Amino acid sequence: MKKKKIRGHRRRWKDIENWRLNNSGLNLIEERTYAKIWVHPWNGITLTNSLIPEPTRKTKHKIINGLLDIYDNWKKQLDQLGQPYYLKIWLFEPRFSKSQIVCAIGNNSDFHDNTFSSTPETNKSLNVDSYGQLKNRLQNYNWDCRLDEDYYFNNEVLPPERYATIQDYEEEKIWFEKLLKKKHRVYKFPEPMGEVTESYVFERGNVWLGEKK
Repeated sequence: MKKKKIRGHRRRWKDIENWRLNNSGLNLIEERTYAKIWVHPWNGITLTNSLIPEPTRKTKHKIINGLLDIYDNWKKQLDQLGQPYYLKIWLFEPRFSKSQIVCAIGNNSDFHDNTFSSTPETNKSLNVDSYGQLKNRLQNYNWDCRLDEDYYFNNEVLPPERYATIQDYEEEKIWFEKLLKKKHRVYKFPEPMGEVTESYVFERGNVWLGEKK
């Protein structure tokens, strides 16, 4: 797949600033909420079949700075509630564009604790030195390293009659067969859930769960 070249960085920086400002206030009506990087072209919306490169350098630093600012604003509001809450930055590497701030309050405060259950075989520490001027801000957080993984199930390929054409079915089948040739681990469910009897787990990188000290 061809990698798309990102142009118009100053326009992206303006969009990042708007995203930061639009998410500065926390909607306390919802007990669970999040702030994803809703900035084009990293918002998951693309009209081409090109691979979108991850943000780098100044653009990446502006996004991280935005995540930290949003976290600080949300924390101020949450501290005034006087009840338990979950508030963390999920910093993905290398799939940085998946990074987000996640919040839950009340009965949902422990909802996200087990979202990332897998840990690296060796202890890892976030290399804050690689983030330049943001180093001091990042050092104010405890960063817990977990594995960023994709999950697929044994019923990913549907019966032929569920597809618009036989060609669509064959293409899906070939894609899944190629996928399973890549390195992964298999988890077999002790109690099958209908047709789902096992899952295939693919490691994509790390996700750092950041919480202010």
